[in-house]
Parts: sequence; C-alpha cells; structure tokens
Amino acid sequence: MMKCSYACGTDEHIIARRQFFGVTAAGAGAVVGGLGMLAQPASATQLAKDQKRVVVVNMAGGLSQLESWDPKPGTDTGGPFRAIPTAVPGIHICELLPETAKQMKHLSLVRSINTKENDHGKGGYAMFTGRRQTPAADYPRLGAVAAKALSPVSSSLPGHIVITPGGSGGRGSDSAYLGPKYSSISLGDGKPPQNTERPASISEQSEVARQAFRRQVNDRFALRRRTAMTDAYTANYEQALELMKQREIFDITKEPQQDHDRYGAHDFGRHCLLARRLLENGVTFVQVTHSNYDTHNENFNFHIEQVGEFDSPFATLVADLADRGMLESTLIVVLSEFGRTPNINQNYGRDHWGTAWSICLGGAKIQPGAVIGKTNDNGTAVADREVDHGHLFHTYMQAVGVDSTGSFDVDGREMPIADPAASPIGELLA
Repeated sequence: MMKCSYACGTDEHIIARRQFFGVTAAGAGAVVGGLGMLAQPASATQLAKDQKRVVVVNMAGGLSQLESWDPKPGTDTGGPFRAIPTAVPGIHICELLPETAKQMKHLSLVRSINTKENDHGKGGYAMFTGRRQTPAADYPRLGAVAAKALSPVSSSLPGHIVITPGGSGGRGSDSAYLGPKYSSISLGDGKPPQNTERPASISEQSEVARQAFRRQVNDRFALRRRTAMTDAYTANYEQALELMKQREIFDITKEPQQDHDRYGAHDFGRHCLLARRLLENGVTFVQVTHSNYDTHNENFNFHIEQVGEFDSPFATLVADLADRGMLESTLIVVLSEFGRTPNINQNYGRDHWGTAWSICLGGAKIQPGAVIGKTNDNGTAVADREVDHGHLFHTYMQAVGVDSTGSFDVDGREMPIADPAASPIGELLA
C-alpha cells in the first residue's frame, strides 16, 4: 500500500486512535453461573439467510469523488482521468475502478452529499453516527448501533469488528450509551482477538475443572448478592469462552489459496477476505479501513495507486457476497469523512471538501443500479437532491430492516436510533 506522508497534519493524523481494553457488558437478561442460551456455539444453522449484516469500507482521509464515483472529465476541475461505462447503462465512474464498474449492477451511488464539514474528526463522527459532534452528547457509531439492533441474542461472537492495519484486538470507545458490549474490537494482520487462546501450561482437563469451580462460586455468590454487574461479568466471561472455541473464524489461512490469490496479498486484500469470512460466520458488522486518502499533494498519482489497490478486492467481495446468496441480506457501504475539493491546489492536490461529494452502497434493501442526486458540471455544488449524514444513517438502518425512527431503551430512557430531524432516502430503498 502506498504511504501517504503529506496529510494535513491534524491531530487525527498525528495521534493514533486510542484503543480501549476492558470487559464487555452483558445484555439485560439474567445469567447465573453459565451463560444459558449464549453458551450454544454459533453454527451455520443459526446464520439464517435473512440475518442482516453490514460491511463498511472506510476510505479514511477523504476519497476524491472526482477520482471515483463522480468523475468530471474535460472540465476545469476534472483532472486527467476518463469516465468509463459500468454494468448499468448510463452510469459512469472513474477509469481507476474498472473491476468495480463490472459490479455496479449490485451497487448504487449517492452523488449529492453536503455535510458542511471539512474537519477529519468531525466529518468522521458525522458519517458514522448520523449526527453532528457536540460537547453536549456522545452518540454510538454505526457499528455499535448495527450490533445492538441486529446481532442474534444467542450469538457468542462479537457483533462489531473493525479491521485495520495494525489492529491489536483491543476495544474501541465507540458505543457511547449502548455500553461496552457493542463497542468495536479492532483486528489486523490476520490475528484473532487478544487473549482468546488457552495457555499451553493449562491442560484442557484443568481448564474444565477451573471453569466448573468458577461457576459454582458464581452461583453461591448470586444467591446472596446478585446484581446486574455480577451478571454482566458472568455473561462476559462465558461469551469469551465461547469465542475461544471459534478462534478459527478469524484465521484467513483456512481460506483456499485461490481466494487469497483473487483478493490479493496486500493488507486490503487480506482484510476484505477476512471480512467475508466473518460475515459468513455470523458477525453482524465488519468495517474495513483503507487509507490514507488525505491527498493535499499529488492527488492523482496517489489515487492511481490507492484506488487501484482498492478496486479489485472490493469488486471481488461484492461478487462473492452476490454469488453466495448473501447480498440481499448484507448492506455494503463505501464512505469517507468527506470528499475532496474540485479545485486543484498548487501542489497538484485536492483539499478537504464536505460540500458536494459521493458514496457508494448496495445490498440489503438498497435499490441496485441507482444514482441519487447530482452535482453541477464541475462538481462545485450539489445540483439536485441534497442529502447529509443524517439521511444516510437513516437509510443504512432502513436497508437492513431496522425502523430508524424507533428508539433503544437505555436504562429506562428512550434514545432515538437515528437523528429524529432527518429521514431516509426513500427512493434508494427497494
């Protein structure tokens, strides 16, 4: 992957996102000693065809819409690349995406986004929560909301996975009031989550005895001083034990070599293959990071390499989900925190631009082969059907069958799933 050494220098690009390690809170159900129905390992029979899932590709740093989903060749802002036809007559995308163009029959575009936000942190927050960032409240990210709304109660797998180069297996701080159960687990480098392998010094027989003793002590304690917190710890521990039994679903070496060859040997290819494997095995939400698109310098050379690396693995993932009958139940989203300026700066770069840009999405209840909205001839403004992060968040939820106008009950308080002031993009939903 090409290294970008010319980002804008904001805190988001100087300080790596802090990883949080901690226990996973349990759900509201009472658990004593063991985990009850959560103790049943996930199996193929539990992964019903209509179980909804979400996969997001985060083009971190700000993908240029002009070098991807909304090219403007032959204009003063268009740059050097052509627009090419896709599998959907009338829809053209940038020539840097030839393999994705073949999959457009499964995908749609929103070309009229105006978030009015040019800051990396605030833009990312808006796109992943559907709300503006304010000091007054913190909101859960899309992955936490999806995990809360869609994960089967019986699943022993984490519902919110973020795959990124260098991912350590730690917990994120991205679930807000939904609680740590729905915060992300970061993965990378093809490694399972941390601390999910029984130490070699402890035999299987000893481990069984240890757990039996722990459950007995838990049961005795619960007879006298049982609380929601003790139930949470018990459930968390049991879920971790079940996850240990399923470590192999995080191991892409179990996938056929021909699949490794199709996806590619670089990080992004391996991570897309891992995303497919996780989705197939019942993980509700998987986010794959591809970065860094903050191309203030040499925008065109960078996009040749980086979008070129993205194109084939992403197209392969879309095709595989379709071929395996998973596309109708899996929402696919390719997004950034913003787009890039139509005007080209003196360093042959494009700067931050939240005023008129695009995303790609498909699967689930998204109408395939659709284009929502448009920008003007040189891409400097939205010309039709302006939408923002709030509309998009509602649309994502509706696409996987969640009533985005509803609420979560959080300790007796109704918390809206999405911004009540916004609404879904109705014409994008099948």
